[in-house]
Amino acid sequence: MKSLNDFNFKGERVLVRVDFNVPLNDAFQVTDDTRIRASLPTIQYLLENGASVVLMSHLGRPKGGPEDKFSLRHTLPALEHHLKQKVKFASDCISEEAFQLSSRLQPGEVLLLENLRFYKEEEKGDAAFAEKLSKHGTFYVNDAFGTAHRAHASTAVIARFFASGKKCLGFLMGKEVENLNKVLYEPRRPLTAVVGGAKVSDKILILKSLLEKADNVIIGGGMAFTFISAQGGKIGKSLCETDRINDALDILNNAKSRGIRILLPVDVLAHSAFEDKPGSVYKSDEIPEGQMGLDIGPQSIEIFSKAIMQSGSILWNGPMGVFEMENYQEGTRKIGEAIAQATQKGAFSLVGGGDSVAAASKYNLSDKLSYISTGGGAMLEYVEQGTLPGVEAVKA
Repeated sequence: MKSLNDFNFKGERVLVRVDFNVPLNDAFQVTDDTRIRASLPTIQYLLENGASVVLMSHLGRPKGGPEDKFSLRHTLPALEHHLKQKVKFASDCISEEAFQLSSRLQPGEVLLLENLRFYKEEEKGDAAFAEKLSKHGTFYVNDAFGTAHRAHASTAVIARFFASGKKCLGFLMGKEVENLNKVLYEPRRPLTAVVGGAKVSDKILILKSLLEKADNVIIGGGMAFTFISAQGGKIGKSLCETDRINDALDILNNAKSRGIRILLPVDVLAHSAFEDKPGSVYKSDEIPEGQMGLDIGPQSIEIFSKAIMQSGSILWNGPMGVFEMENYQEGTRKIGEAIAQATQKGAFSLVGGGDSVAAASKYNLSDKLSYISTGGGAMLEYVEQGTLPGVEAVKA
């Protein structure tokens, strides 16, 4: 697939879909500018190569139209600080004023459009709205991986209003796709997927998809108890989705028939209440009534870490326990450390999903892993489907 390097941008007005859905504090200041910084390579490359740039994004979940707390003008100070230049702002993404501002842009100038989700047409994937947005540019670049799994007006539909040769992925999107493909299509074997989190229902599709790709699948977090219960284990009052027992059994049987190893916790740290107090270790299938598993136990950490250390590629999505609580963070921390160690030894590791990324950051592992994906939902869907609407749209 073509990238920015394949085009001449001199004199082009490039409309870039970025992901500036960043957290703001009560004073409307950006508290984490990771996503803004992630967009800089694309923006700066375009500016350095003779283009003017129009940026569009969403922010938050506005309900019925414009709300000041969701205005993208709050991101201007952070954006201008990183770009080291003034950025023009259009207070409505498809107003007459917005089109005047974009049409008058000179090479080297940047315009930021107001929140796309102030129009319900954005999330509906409305073609007329997408066509209006397309008038802001002569070339379209999608660099918003976090929303590439949505067929929204600005992420997928808009691409049809740009001719072939006038649209492509930005550097961030290209990097995401390239690194996901390393795990999905050309992994160093064995490939181990570490999947955690609370619910099986959230991860059913990714687990089914991984059975076609992985050699080992490690399952931790609350979702593990549905699998343990499905095999007749006693799980006390641990989290269990009884309506997913058959799904869990299907996954276990499917893995067995394919020769794929599924590793479930053999011991857990449990407590009588969901609170940050020291727990007791039990076998994962012999948890007493009244106790709930809140983290994997020491034996499980050892078994999981050993599998990780023998891996050539590792995909990590989801924590092993309630890592936000001090007493139940050990499993997630140790597994994260094992992934980092395996990476230092030469394995390729890809981490995605809010909790896993937060854990990697919390335990200072981010720079010890091969690649950290910026989009949790998008990463999961790419693993499940093998592509995304936002990626397919620029191919046409």
